Amino acid sequence: MDVNIKDKAASMKLSSYKMASLSLETRNNALRAVADSLIANMDEIVRANEADLKKAEEDGLKSSIFKRLKFNEDKINGVVKGINDLIKLEDPLSKELMKRELDSDLLLIKETCPIGVIGVIFESRPDAMVQIASLCIKSGNCAILKGGSEAMNTNRVVFNLIYQAALSAGLPENCMFQIEARSDINEILKCHESVDLLIPRGSNQFVQYIMSNTKIPVMGHADGICHIYADKNLDIDKAVRIIIDSKTQYPAVCNATETLLVHKDIAKELLPALNAGLKAKNVEVRGTCDVREIIDCEEATEEDFATEYLDLTISVKIVDDIEEAVMHINKYGSHHTDCIITEDRDACGYFMQNVDSAGVYNNCSTRFADGYRYGFGAEVGISTGKLHARGPVGLDGLCTYKYKMFGNGNIVDDYETGKRNYNFKDIN
Repeated sequence: MDVNIKDKAASMKLSSYKMASLSLETRNNALRAVADSLIANMDEIVRANEADLKKAEEDGLKSSIFKRLKFNEDKINGVVKGINDLIKLEDPLSKELMKRELDSDLLLIKETCPIGVIGVIFESRPDAMVQIASLCIKSGNCAILKGGSEAMNTNRVVFNLIYQAALSAGLPENCMFQIEARSDINEILKCHESVDLLIPRGSNQFVQYIMSNTKIPVMGHADGICHIYADKNLDIDKAVRIIIDSKTQYPAVCNATETLLVHKDIAKELLPALNAGLKAKNVEVRGTCDVREIIDCEEATEEDFATEYLDLTISVKIVDDIEEAVMHINKYGSHHTDCIITEDRDACGYFMQNVDSAGVYNNCSTRFADGYRYGFGAEVGISTGKLHARGPVGLDGLCTYKYKMFGNGNIVDDYETGKRNYNFKDIN
């Protein structure tokens, strides 16, 4: 049965007010029901996923997409653990961000509340369906969900399990909705009167298309060109471990490192040791001319430094100093996550202050840029913008706020004419 997207979005907008008023207990009970349903129906999910994997293999999809698509028993148990962790987190709603007495009988409170109706368009990762839906339930938001077509069978089963579990726990009928056809995306883009926020996850071209074709606010990131800068004052063993993990632990995701910048004073000591480790992990290294004088590798071009490989490939450049490294990162980076490996506190401070990214790290893998690893329970995506939310977007990023004012017949004219005076006083 065909659904009119505009009408459905309007119905969800009305349901969003009901979602916003649900108790924490109801929302957490819904999450428990979702977790129980996923475990109870694991065999059905795996069968659907096997059908998607078979088609992906027949279509010759590249290995990075194939790996994201796989949703086996271990991954299902993993997302269920994430849901259980999410349940333990405090309520993100109705939190007092400010309490100010404007006068003896005039009180202003700034309080968190849901955004409303959120549309999330994400890649071929069935685990993303669970994470996004769970975060929206906990934060009291209605969700319109569109996963990648490669995971259609898995997403259909998973969504239905989540939705039915949510309804059984008392969530409103239009708390969430799944779209499958790519053409439906364009219909959603027209629903600016009903949809409050869009979060697209995918290629730069796709995100730019979304931004250019809707009046709905868009939150997201286009690329994940993450960097590591190896400073002259570093621990070689520590650096090799961090760089290899950042590149190879899961190369097909946006927080994997794509470019390594190496201080000239440490290059001859670091690069041979690192290259051996990267070769053992089947990583293709592309280096500038001075890098190739030290290690055997492919030639890096200007285009390489602006490329998100999402594969076992890394570009390497030698820099004269930390200032050059920072300039390179701010020029070629995507403001996602960048790391400095150094034991020099001053160098670390300079890097942290001057690199313009959502995540700036010292002596740790860029792969930590993840809502689950930040203790958010999960994430709906990564935001590289600077308004509202930045970095991994968890519960806080799915909330906004409202101002509540409590008076006693107060009118502005009394204050404008001097009959009364403001008495601003913050209340802890």
